[in-house]
Amino acid sequence: METPELSDHNPASAPRTGGRRADNRIPVTLLTGFLGAGKTTLLNEILTHPAMTGTAVIVNEFGTIPVDHDLVHSGRETYLRTSTGCLCCTATSDIRASLYELDQAIAAGDVPPVRRVVIETTGLADPAPIVNSLIAGGAPAMGLRDHVVARRYQLAGVVTAFDALEGLSTLERFIEGWKQLAFADHIVLTKTDLPHLACDFAAELQHLNPAAKLHDRHAPGFDLVSLFGTGAYSPDGKAEDVVGWLAMERLRGPHEHAHDPARHGRIEAVALTHDVPLDRRSLDVFLKVVTSNIDSGLLRMKGLFAVSDAPERPVVAHAVQHRLYPLAQLDRWPDENRQTRVVLIGQDMPIKQIRELFAALAPAPRRAFGWLPGRDA
Repeated sequence: METPELSDHNPASAPRTGGRRADNRIPVTLLTGFLGAGKTTLLNEILTHPAMTGTAVIVNEFGTIPVDHDLVHSGRETYLRTSTGCLCCTATSDIRASLYELDQAIAAGDVPPVRRVVIETTGLADPAPIVNSLIAGGAPAMGLRDHVVARRYQLAGVVTAFDALEGLSTLERFIEGWKQLAFADHIVLTKTDLPHLACDFAAELQHLNPAAKLHDRHAPGFDLVSLFGTGAYSPDGKAEDVVGWLAMERLRGPHEHAHDPARHGRIEAVALTHDVPLDRRSLDVFLKVVTSNIDSGLLRMKGLFAVSDAPERPVVAHAVQHRLYPLAQLDRWPDENRQTRVVLIGQDMPIKQIRELFAALAPAPRRAFGWLPGRDA
């Protein structure tokens, strides 16, 4: 791809450096990190900061039912778009299409001018095809749309969240976790306020990516906003593998990424919905079963649950592997949909049994489930 030419589109929103215009393209930052690393929490902090006014957000979710979208606290003037499926498998088409739609909405006056774009990827995303679709010399333009995107937007950086509790075990099992860290300009340690085994994260992560700056999410003076800057992303100085991964992506055809949007290798997303509000006991049963059973294969769970004692105030539930985090109750539903919706992401999960358990909650919460260890069939 040729180096994108400058454009006079949306000059008022162009980033400036040292009082002078550095480039009139809109900076795009990739916010990544493995399942449960806390990306949405960081994103919400970004969107509530006054300095981040004018931020457009693109959220990618693994599976067929968007839940993270409902948990992003975007304002009325925030452009928020959600795509479902595995973004890294359709990176060129999905990212460029999303940015082109944003550009057209701005041109039509349907969306206020934006100063920056943040793309929150699914926790299973491979950064290589995503980065390759946004940098000069990466994935070739397939039409006028792609040329427009290249002139309007520029990848400014990659920010990767790293779970201080589960991160190291994740790296031992999933190459995606390694690649998300290797591509990062900034690595943000999350959950450092929770009890965890002492380890030298700095040494481990610096070895993987010597060019990345390491930040403690809960350290005094931590400035998240400063990580979302301007300029152009560069793989220089990062692990040698990064250059190789980008080169490999350029040799692949689009068909080599396409697959089931709810599956990523052996990892699968299960989307569940319920029209009937659940009583608290049924909700507790479901959450404890899927998070405490060592045979569940669970990597990540997130959901909005309608509860019978407060149907207008949904309960938000999160789990990472076997760790169920404290439940939170929203003041209201994020949209008109009052349905319980939950997504479980895991490897070799007993999907049939999980579906049967979930379906049985409202009509027969006292039914026994034979697949659970220690329970009567």
